[in-house]
Amino acid sequence: MNAHDTSRLTLIRGADVYTPAHIGVADVLIGGREILAVGSLPTIPGVVEVDARGKMLLPGLVDLHTHLTGGGGEGGAETRVPPVALTSFLRAGVTTAVGLLGTDCETRSIAENLACARALEARGLTTFCYTGGYVVPPLTLTGSVRGDIVHVDRIVAVGETAISDHRSSQPTFEEIVRLAAETHVAGMMTRKAGVLHLHLGDGVRGLELVRRAIAETELPPRVFHPTHCNRNPALWEESRALAGLGCTVDVTAFPKDDPALPGAPSAGQAIHQWWQLGLPAERLTVSSDGGGCLPHFDADGVLLGMGVGTSATLLEAVTEAVALGTPFGYALATVTLNPARHFRFRGKGRVAAGADADMLLLGAAPGREGTHVLDLWASGRRLVRDGACVSRDLFDVSP
Repeated sequence: MNAHDTSRLTLIRGADVYTPAHIGVADVLIGGREILAVGSLPTIPGVVEVDARGKMLLPGLVDLHTHLTGGGGEGGAETRVPPVALTSFLRAGVTTAVGLLGTDCETRSIAENLACARALEARGLTTFCYTGGYVVPPLTLTGSVRGDIVHVDRIVAVGETAISDHRSSQPTFEEIVRLAAETHVAGMMTRKAGVLHLHLGDGVRGLELVRRAIAETELPPRVFHPTHCNRNPALWEESRALAGLGCTVDVTAFPKDDPALPGAPSAGQAIHQWWQLGLPAERLTVSSDGGGCLPHFDADGVLLGMGVGTSATLLEAVTEAVALGTPFGYALATVTLNPARHFRFRGKGRVAAGADADMLLLGAAPGREGTHVLDLWASGRRLVRDGACVSRDLFDVSP
């Protein structure tokens, strides 16, 4: 950008800024895709100013577990969830989404996942993908997970590989370790995340395979990234212990009163407990399972009912954690800075000079029933203005 060209500059004036740490009232200058400056800034002739006084400015959320193609299918073809709409992410404050496949690795494909990611990015969202899915051996595009990560720029990790679940391929210890090793080396070769994102079900084996891998192999603990770790109390207890071994664990912001999760801690409760126990703050991430099927099975594995995940639950989880007494910046980091760091998304998850211009404005602290995002910038593009989405999917006909 020419030093004298102010046409692409935007100055957000007087917001209460969280980086995610709280720095108080400040101005934020955007130029192109970047944040150029944060602080008390002078008026610049020709620069568009946005009055953000009385509003909270936060980093754009990083949702690292979303079913861009739609999930589901466990109850027949009619239970396949449609692809996630761009506006679903924007209204939730998400500026970076990572897409994956779940149970259905037959009618869904890595190619379809990539196509959905590209479509969303064309409309302004930053998107990445996992290769694989529930099944082992994993579904791939090039013939190997190492090849997918090395040769496909958008593919950064492997997941969600299912363990301790009746829907899994019942992978052996040796299969999981080999998959993790391939993922780790591919990450080294590309400076990508190189993590194995593990779906956890309610099986009694829980995180046994992960504990064994850490104890019996040379693989770094960071390679293993279990998710849905708050789906039952016993698994949550195991997960907290795993953090002490060097793993980062992911909890899911399940909708309230999910019948499949009796007695399970909510994501907000999990964040608060993590903070109370003084566990390593950077080793907790929160994701939404947006677009995924949230099924309820009987003892024989027959689908009794299902919900659908949404990214809107991320800010709800942060709000609940804060209501329980967790510092706002600490809770906010679980959906911004922590996932961005663990997945090596440089420039994401923070408000700072040199970072990507991914930000959102809220009128007040997030409400327990959901939050109305007033304005949102993604890579410098203003995609939500005064509460209305100004970018949509090509075929979106919703009001």
